[in-house]
Amino acid sequence: MKGKISYYKSHIGEILIIIENGYLVGLYFAGQKHFIEINKNDYVVDDNNELIKRIKEFLDAYFSGLNPKIENIPLFLKGTNFQKLVWNELLNIPYGETRSYGDIAKKIALKMHKEKMSSRAVGSAIGKNPISIIVPCHRVIGKNGALTGYAGGIDKKRFLLNLENKKEKF
Repeated sequence: MKGKISYYKSHIGEILIIIENGYLVGLYFAGQKHFIEINKNDYVVDDNNELIKRIKEFLDAYFSGLNPKIENIPLFLKGTNFQKLVWNELLNIPYGETRSYGDIAKKIALKMHKEKMSSRAVGSAIGKNPISIIVPCHRVIGKNGALTGYAGGIDKKRFLLNLENKKEKF
């Protein structure tokens, strides 16, 4: 048995929660790009798991317009070292704020001791983020403010940004 799964019905579609070894490893909108195929024989649906309950409480609070904290949700990011570096940078984007792909690329270049980093490479890593909403890839926008690239769809990205940002509409 690899882990536990559960489903959460959100305002913008069903979300699959995947837990392995006591860590959140996946939070996917149904049908999103880069959705991992899981062998359902490797997972058991467990709506009573304490971690799954905490994740659902987080999502309830989030979709109610609150800024819940993730301290009680242990994350395990599965990906390349570069992807994990990018995803960890996303965790530094405050609720209600956005950054451009270029902003993230500059920070990653500094961390990697490089003169510059491709925004496309960063965008590709962001697009493969396995933990939507909690690792806030929706907070990354184009340099000119355009809503580009969201594996769950631009409509979901717009909804999440508008939910978080009461002043500016996307």
